[in-house]
Amino acid sequence: MKIEQIRELALKIKQNVSRVIVGKDEIIDLSLIALITSGHILLEDVPGMGKTILAKTLARSLNCSFKRIQFTPDLLPSDLTGINYYNQKSCEFQFRPGPVFSNILLADEINRATPRTQSSLLECMEERQVTIDGETRELGRAFLVIATQNPVETQGTFPLPEAQLDRFLFKISMGYPTNDEGIEILKRFIVNNPIEDIKPVASSDDIMDAQSAYSSVHASDDILKYILDIIEKTRNHPDIILGASPRASQALLKACQVHAILKGRSFIIPDDVKYLVKPVLCHRLILKSSILGRSTGSQSNVLDQIISDTTVPSEEKLSKGFR
Repeated sequence: MKIEQIRELALKIKQNVSRVIVGKDEIIDLSLIALITSGHILLEDVPGMGKTILAKTLARSLNCSFKRIQFTPDLLPSDLTGINYYNQKSCEFQFRPGPVFSNILLADEINRATPRTQSSLLECMEERQVTIDGETRELGRAFLVIATQNPVETQGTFPLPEAQLDRFLFKISMGYPTNDEGIEILKRFIVNNPIEDIKPVASSDDIMDAQSAYSSVHASDDILKYILDIIEKTRNHPDIILGASPRASQALLKACQVHAILKGRSFIIPDDVKYLVKPVLCHRLILKSSILGRSTGSQSNVLDQIISDTTVPSEEKLSKGFR
């Protein structure tokens, strides 16, 4: 698959999702970037903002399997990964796959499950495999976890540990609609749910082809240095205890490659990096001040400072020979 074909595929999916989701082009773009880069998404927002509808609409736009599981305190790891059970008819153990054996998994209210259950997703998200009773089973290449959580409720919840957060490519928020967007939402849903009319416009094979081809987007040495300069500043910043990991730098580069494709380019420019720094890095940083804590806005302010203090490479050098 060529870069132009990846862009056409992403545009086709975006237009389909936009038939249901109103005024969230940026969120849809980030979702497509995560899908193509084999990343995962943590959607954090208050109830009723359309988190679940976004996940369902994206899944319906693709001709692939979709599973949704409601995370609760009594959920067990085997409820996610599957279990070996004894079949009395055949007199042998058989494997019953869990919901992780799908292309798109909606983990609703992930922070309501216990750490034990949360940790069962670590291997799935990073290595695309599940180990049960000593046997490892592969998941599909087209595998996307969309996890949701409510930032307001704290009672009966278990905050995700840093190791789990680092496995999410993006942490994003839907945000409240504008007045005009709110009117459009009411119009679309006044008779029936438009998600019922959504038909697939792409297949899992299309996504896997895109996943194999996007890495051809050019990243110059200056861009690589620019990314690593930002990453390094998060590790040495006086307000940050835990900076960005090597996994974070790889995630930022991959996301920039796909973002460049969505913008019609075959090379990365500094604006790609600046645009994606916050959704990629905010949830991976821990600030020193207990007053700032884990507030996304606080991490955002620190990253604004880091971006402004980092020397930007010349775009003329970056684009030479790649227009």
